[in-house]
Amino acid sequence: MEQPVAVSDIVADLLRDLLVGEELGVEVGEMAFGALAVFAGVAKDGGGWGHDEGSGHGEGLAGERRAKDGGACGRIRSIFFDFFTGLLWRRGPTIAAVETTQRIQGREVTAAQLDWLRGWIAANPSWSRKRLAKELCAQWDWRDNAGRAKDFAARSFLLKLSAVGEIKLPALRPRSRTGFRRKQWAPEGWQEPAAIESALGTLLPLDLAVIEAGSAAERQWGFYLARYHYLGLKVVGENLGYLVRDRTGREVACLLFGAAAWRCAARDQFLEWGTAERAAGLSGITNNTRFLILPWVKVPHLASHILGAAARRIDADWRAKYGHGLTWLETFVERERFRGTCYRAANWVCVGQTKGRSRQDRYTQLKVPVKDVWIYRVR
Repeated sequence: MEQPVAVSDIVADLLRDLLVGEELGVEVGEMAFGALAVFAGVAKDGGGWGHDEGSGHGEGLAGERRAKDGGACGRIRSIFFDFFTGLLWRRGPTIAAVETTQRIQGREVTAAQLDWLRGWIAANPSWSRKRLAKELCAQWDWRDNAGRAKDFAARSFLLKLSAVGEIKLPALRPRSRTGFRRKQWAPEGWQEPAAIESALGTLLPLDLAVIEAGSAAERQWGFYLARYHYLGLKVVGENLGYLVRDRTGREVACLLFGAAAWRCAARDQFLEWGTAERAAGLSGITNNTRFLILPWVKVPHLASHILGAAARRIDADWRAKYGHGLTWLETFVERERFRGTCYRAANWVCVGQTKGRSRQDRYTQLKVPVKDVWIYRVR
């Protein structure tokens, strides 16, 4: 007889891993969406597990998924199967294990591989979940197009197997969350430069230097964003940064592009994306999460010129770093703070607004500033 799975335990494991994860983005969004769906309860007709009515998990998501039949249960069922298709299936109030051969996290997994995986985990009891994911990538040669280990995908893969009782993962190791927001200190001897107030032509041509990890430019770039951008520095998922200098080498601006918003109603409607199209297309979008003209730089039309220069080269830079290109750029501009003038001047298109909700808003009560959604077609 099948034993019921403790849904709260599944959710607890998934959400705890989200809180200590070192990367965020599309895959984490999928994990959070699935976890919240289970937490809300997957009720069978006429009965089943209890549920609460929370959903919020990203700007533009509220009210997007509504099932006409079954009300809340219908909505939760659709969310549940979006995340757990091919992994979990419902039979009364229980969740059954994966079948003999199953596709999980983009991989075909056999019963023999699961047996090996259980023994391998048991043979390395001192390894953390993070190390298990990295070592599994090496064992199975699990890499992206650029040849880098897909350790975060492996982490998600292990979590999904653990959720249905196929494997037992080691306990999470507590870790401070300060890694989400990097603290940057001023370079030794640094002083704010003299004001730059001139016509744009006197600064050209500009140099957009790609930020390399561990470089002096990265430290300076990170310091500027942490010190002068109102949101500070926060790096998410696949990312690319630029430090912009003028013709004489003076630093004038910083840009950061990161993981695309997992769901955004205005963007998805403009692109005519359903669930399948979004899953296929998200890797071709990057989000301009930070754009900073340094506060001592007062040069008309500089911002739009930089955006145009970045748009012309980012596809090639992204391919060089990640092995795949880009089709769209997106950004979210707080309407109460900015008008988005530089994006409009650089030929970006405003496709709508967010709903004024946070991805942490499970109960549709948390309000955040409404943002204009801007996108730009790269190619």
